[in-house]
Amino acid sequence: MRAKLLLADAAKVSDGKVDALGLAWSTTTTPTPPAAIILLLQFGWDETDQSRAVVVELLDADGKPVLVNGPNGTAPLRIEGNVEAGRPPDVPAGTPIDVPLAFGIGPGMNLRAGQRYEWRLSLDGETHEDWEVSFLIRP
Repeated sequence: MRAKLLLADAAKVSDGKVDALGLAWSTTTTPTPPAAIILLLQFGWDETDQSRAVVVELLDADGKPVLVNGPNGTAPLRIEGNVEAGRPPDVPAGTPIDVPLAFGIGPGMNLRAGQRYEWRLSLDGETHEDWEVSFLIRP
């Protein structure tokens, strides 16, 4: 399993491809403007046809979850769901299967200026040092 995370101003997935604007930034302002996080997942042939739990969470420079106000009070900022890579009938056995995902992140997070933050991916509770993308809030 391979994964790559990218930040963009906006992104959507259509026909198995990512359309993005303002791709691959690493600094922003506070309060934050609208943004998107893009996950480029690649499953090995033997990893297909299995549902996997996906969690993407925002962490501060100390690795602690960033808390945001929501309808049920204050909670960590997390995106949770499931993903499953199927085996298309016209793809030869052994071919890796790409699964792109994109999530919009609304504007207005009041993050601390001068601090670094990180979006981190975990699949079925496992993470990898490459499954993250960090950014700086400009002073």
